Amino acid sequence: MKPRHFAAVLCLAVATGAGAADLKVGLSTSLTGPAASIGIPYAKGMKAALAYKGEVGGRKIQLITLDDGSDPTTAARNARKLVDEDKVDILMGTSGAPSAMAMAGVGREAKTPMIALTPIALDGEDGAWLVAVAQPASLMVGAAVERMKKNGVKSVGYIGFSDAWGDLVYDALVKAAEPAGIKVVANERYARADSSVTGQVLKVLAAKPDAVMNGGSGTPGALPFLALAERNYKGGLYGSHALINADFVRVAGASAEGLIAPTGPVIVAEQLPAANPIRKVAMDFRAAYLREHGVPTTDAFSAYAFDGWLVFLDAAARALKKAEPGTPAFRVALRDALIVTKEVVGSHGVHNFKPGNRYGFDERGRVLVKLEKGQWILLP
Repeated sequence: MKPRHFAAVLCLAVATGAGAADLKVGLSTSLTGPAASIGIPYAKGMKAALAYKGEVGGRKIQLITLDDGSDPTTAARNARKLVDEDKVDILMGTSGAPSAMAMAGVGREAKTPMIALTPIALDGEDGAWLVAVAQPASLMVGAAVERMKKNGVKSVGYIGFSDAWGDLVYDALVKAAEPAGIKVVANERYARADSSVTGQVLKVLAAKPDAVMNGGSGTPGALPFLALAERNYKGGLYGSHALINADFVRVAGASAEGLIAPTGPVIVAEQLPAANPIRKVAMDFRAAYLREHGVPTTDAFSAYAFDGWLVFLDAAARALKKAEPGTPAFRVALRDALIVTKEVVGSHGVHNFKPGNRYGFDERGRVLVKLEKGQWILLP
């Protein structure tokens, strides 16, 4: 299904539920543009979550979804519309750190809580109305660096996006690499919409690194791997959890063979021990997605939307004891409930939030996988 066609169908689907809901969730995501390979899975995952459980405390939930076109300005405008016109109780989104941060700014100003599906770093008052259900770059990149050290890597070159996400991954890499005895020898950047990274890859290769770390996401994240393969690079390949989707694998093809990346347990749920509580939720998510869309899920991003929904349901059930939906008092109660969330098991990990910690993940929310012949294989 083409992105624009999917957007039209989705908007029609959520509009038909208008007027019947007690709670409103506003999702802005990238159904078109460079981030659509992430944004469409977010939307599909959220739709599966609504079908999985569309009420809380006897109150029906309406999902309103808008396309931000992979543009931070549009994401902020969508958030403003959802708050001012649609009167949503909570915001969720979006594909890419810059757009998610733009939405978070609106949520903060409007005193409307937000669940970020993308890992963004907002501390203090900037993040007072926000929690994030994607693992922070520091947790995930740290796992990649641990594997680099185990594999004997002494130097690593970095190539990533020239935006907030690229900065987050690079900063996490530098912080983890130094104590591991690994030297970061290159820091090259490119825009999400670029069609070539030849110049940047040549500079990385000139530094002669033992390994290359990618700080991209989705299909644009494939560009460095394609360029490295063209130049017959044989060193180690590492990435972040932002690369874990089928479109990346399809576009990167054989150039990403052997790539090691951290991800949430949902990607390899069937390979987890039966006693692991994340396994059951991950398999429940897969079943809900299959029922709703008729095809199995193949990415990590749709599961972030599902987990965001689970966190919302848990917090809403507690907030409903204090105020009525659609009111400022409920939005405050919902925010207060979100930031003290305890042991909510999702498909990516177990969520525990507290004031000052907007991520709430521990090491249960990460595993390492290796790309072998188009499949992600769990590493010990």
